[in-house]
This record gives sequence, C-alpha cells and structure tokens, in this order.
Amino acid sequence: MSDTYEIDGANDGADEAETPETGTLPLDVWHRARGGRMVEFAGYWMPVQYEGIIAEHTWTRESAGLFDVSHMGQLYISGEGVEAALEAVLPIDLSTLKPYAPRYSLLLDDQGGILDDLMVTRWNEGFYLVVNGATKWDDIGHLREALPDAVNINHLEDSALLALQGPQAFAALNRVVSGENPLSALTFMKGGQFKLAGVDAWISRSGYTGEDGFEIAIPAEAAAEVADLLCAQPEVKPIGLGARDSLRLEAGLPLYGHDLSPETSPVEADLAFGINKRRRTEGGFPGAERILAELANGAPRKRVGLNLEGRQAAREGAAVFAGNEKVGVLTSGGFSPTLNHPIAMAYVAAAHTAPGTALEIELRGKRLPAVVVPMPFVPHRYHR
Repeated sequence: MSDTYEIDGANDGADEAETPETGTLPLDVWHRARGGRMVEFAGYWMPVQYEGIIAEHTWTRESAGLFDVSHMGQLYISGEGVEAALEAVLPIDLSTLKPYAPRYSLLLDDQGGILDDLMVTRWNEGFYLVVNGATKWDDIGHLREALPDAVNINHLEDSALLALQGPQAFAALNRVVSGENPLSALTFMKGGQFKLAGVDAWISRSGYTGEDGFEIAIPAEAAAEVADLLCAQPEVKPIGLGARDSLRLEAGLPLYGHDLSPETSPVEADLAFGINKRRRTEGGFPGAERILAELANGAPRKRVGLNLEGRQAAREGAAVFAGNEKVGVLTSGGFSPTLNHPIAMAYVAAAHTAPGTALEIELRGKRLPAVVVPMPFVPHRYHR
C-alpha cells in the first residue's frame, strides 16, 4: 500500500503562512533541521527530498532509508462482532489472518471500484488498519457508515509511523531494538511488539519499496528520538517522497489516486490476490457481482508495465496507442534510476496486455515506442 502524491505538481513554492490549513507531522521540525525540502502533500507538510531524489533512491536500494509515513491513517477496529462486520466490508477471509501478520486488502464501493488499498493486522481482540493519508478521513467516514454501532473505530492520532527500507535495514534496526522475540523472527509480512528508544514499538517486516524493510509505529512524542537513533546508524539516511515514488514504481506497486481509484476494479488493477479463495466462492463483499464476473470472464482492461525507449519519461494521463487505435492511458511514469531508462504503468485494453506487445505513448504530439513487460520492473527483495 502506498499513498497519493504527484511530485511534478508538488506545491514546493508555497508559503506556509498562505496555507494555514496544512498540517504538520510529529517530525516536521526534525525534517527541516535536516534540510528536508518541504512540500504540501495529503494535507501535511512533508519532505520531498533531502540531498536529491536519485541519490536517495540509490541509497535505499544499496543501504537503508528512513521514510516518515506518519500521514497515513492508523485505525484500531474492535467491539462485538468485529470480525464478521469487517469481513462484510473487505474482500478478505479474516479467518485465515494469523495474529500480528499484516495482509493487503481493499476498501471497495458497491460497484467494485477501489476506494482505498490498506493493510489489516489481527491485534488481540480487534484489527489494526493502515490506510492512505489522502483518503483516511473518507475511509473513516465510510467505515463508520458501513460498520454496526457495536464496532468501535479508534483513530490512532497519537501514533507516528516510520518505514526503514533497504538491504541494510535489518542490520541497523537489529542493533537498537529489543523485545521478547528477536527481530530475526520476523519474515516478510510478520510483525510484533518491541522496544525502541525506550518506548513500545509495533514493528512489521513490510514496506512499499520492493526492498526488505520494516514499518514502525511508535508514540508521536517519541518520533524524533527514534528517528535520531535510527539515523545515527551508519547504514541509514532520511529519504523523501520523491524517492519513495520512484522506488515503488520500480517495484511495480500501484499508487492510490493514480493507478487505483473508484474507476478501477481489483481485477483490472491486477490485485485479485487480495480476494481470498472463500470470498471468491461465497461473495458477500461490496462489488462482488462485478468482481466475480471479471475473475471468471476477464476484465476489459488491465494494469501493465511498460518499458520506454530512449531517455524521455512519460507521465500520468498520456495516451497509449496500438497503431492508430487508442488502447489505454498511463497512470504512473518516470525515469528508473536502477534500470537507467523510463518505465511506466498503464491501463490497457485486454487484447494488448501480453508481455512483448509493442505499443506507443503519445507525448506532446509525438509517439514514444514502448513494450509491455512483466512487473515488478526491479525484482523484489523481501525477506521470506
């Protein structure tokens, strides 16, 4: 799960005094003190970069980067009948969800469109959800309307969320963390309770860069101390939104508000893995009629990866052509620092989605050659 941001359109020239409604995160002062170039994003001031997007991207791929993702919505849902109630809202089989093991899921509308993508974890008698920052208030409203009164939704506003990502993330975090169980007990999509800088920390081995890494929920008041402790490790540097975007694109991971929206279904988005076997048989979730039909018969279009020739990147909204026929539209695109050429994701008509299919992308009246390729563009390196 990622979040909505468009780096090219970032309001980096805004004067904070002119936008008093823009919020600050627990690490706002910390980011500015470390030279973070702040932009307005998802209603908050956030760092788009520190020393440069490509340098930060490369550092994360080779070492370990620290991302502030405290703008994300952290929710704890509990109460009488919570499991059945939540399962009626999400297309997940919660009976298969082991304690402290996060699982990817989706919030859907009645037509099967994606309202948000999220992570859900069984915590004690309830469920911990992490939803996208730009949609969290809408998500809370949707859940309050959809869930019965006996189910409680607790927005964990006093919790900060950090992501430590990269091949050296384990070495850096293992040096400073303690707990009943060793950090090495966590494999990809497993979590647990630990101590970090003297405070309780929920840590899961997960993230949205394609690299090994961890997501760390801590009390907001301890965020600066924890960030200082992590960045004191030689493997770790703070990383901004720009590199977060290029990393997730290389990993082939969709971005809500760009690659995912109420106009896209999980089948079109190639996220059908989020619909468990029992739910495919029984249905009973929002949009099930459309989604089960697409699973059985195929969707009219599909999210695909594209390699572009040359050096010029194409961006969201560019039309995709097969000969003279428009067959799709780009939803994410940029230059891949790892591969050293442009890449993109697009929704393309089903007849043109096979790997190796030659297409063209229209950019400023010219056509750029492109070819459909499997995703991820850069192999995932999760610790399984």
